[in-house]
Amino acid sequence: MGNRLEKAYPWIVVALLWVVALLNYMDRQMLSTMREYIAADITQLQQAEAFGALMAVFLWIYAAVSPFAGTVADRVSRKWLIVGSLAVWSTVTLLMGYCTTFSQLKWLRGLMGVSEALYIPSGLSLIADYHSGKSRSLAVGIHMTGLYLGQALGGFGANLASALTWQQTFHWFGIIGIVYAAILIFCLKEARPAPVSPNASSVIPGEAKGSPSRESIWKSFALIFSNIAFWAILFFFASSSMPGWATKNWLPTLFQGSLDIPMEKAGPIATITIAFASFIGILIGGPLSDRWVKRNLRGRIYTSAMGLAMMIPALVLIGLGHGIAAAVAAGLLFGIGYGMFDTNNMPILCQFVPRRLRATAYGFMNTVGVAMGAVCTQV
Repeated sequence: MGNRLEKAYPWIVVALLWVVALLNYMDRQMLSTMREYIAADITQLQQAEAFGALMAVFLWIYAAVSPFAGTVADRVSRKWLIVGSLAVWSTVTLLMGYCTTFSQLKWLRGLMGVSEALYIPSGLSLIADYHSGKSRSLAVGIHMTGLYLGQALGGFGANLASALTWQQTFHWFGIIGIVYAAILIFCLKEARPAPVSPNASSVIPGEAKGSPSRESIWKSFALIFSNIAFWAILFFFASSSMPGWATKNWLPTLFQGSLDIPMEKAGPIATITIAFASFIGILIGGPLSDRWVKRNLRGRIYTSAMGLAMMIPALVLIGLGHGIAAAVAAGLLFGIGYGMFDTNNMPILCQFVPRRLRATAYGFMNTVGVAMGAVCTQV
């Protein structure tokens, strides 16, 4: 029984972190659909510029903290980093329900950016350690569906604010996150370094021989940025993050205005469309990438490029299309492409960056990607 549990535990880790990922995106996303309810009490949010600034401050703080969050994840227990970050951002969510001024919301939104930035690098590197090349893309992709579902459920923020109040909505989701953080203390375990087989899909010299001693923070940064492949990964991650973040933050508002429907309908339509399509993209891109890389070392890269290419016509349709059919079609095409791209980012990074630097490297990817998203969101 114990042996079976040990064999299943890598997938249990994915399941445990899937819930964390869901809460991560849901807590940050629901603000975008509850704007008009919060604005009834905090009138400054009625200005589009103020709302854009509130959404962007999270992204700027998130971007600034991410490289250091990754560095911390490479040096301390990722279990406790995940538990701590979840507890902090859930507490912030709880406190947002007590806000009475725009300034209070902005400060708490910034603190949420700090705490949530600590999760993604540590969570993805933990999953990558538990899963070898044969299941890595699928495992990462399944975890990412938690992010997408959290985004989709965040689209119901307006519905919950209408049924309850926006204050109670923040209170309840904050409490749920705090309780789940307590559960993780007993259920989540740190991964031991897994042996690397000679056939593993990696091009890192000496990776199979084990990790050398830990470098200083600045030497780690230097090693990452001296890797030409990392610069290429960084560029394409940033290029997808600009439309990705702008779409997540503004699509509900775009649907509300262009389709002339209330936010209670526009929010779920926008977020569920992309979340569902992204899930389909993961089901396509994860297994395809895991199989392709066995035959061709660039298989993950090719799968990711296919997803990125699908996002281009989707963005044109989002901007130029009219009516519900064009909007939903664009959202579906964008989501499938984004899912195929997103599920392969960490697995591709694992092919070029040593285990001891992966969280740090992904932290830098988050920084650049989120900064590009912040610029696009505010513009």
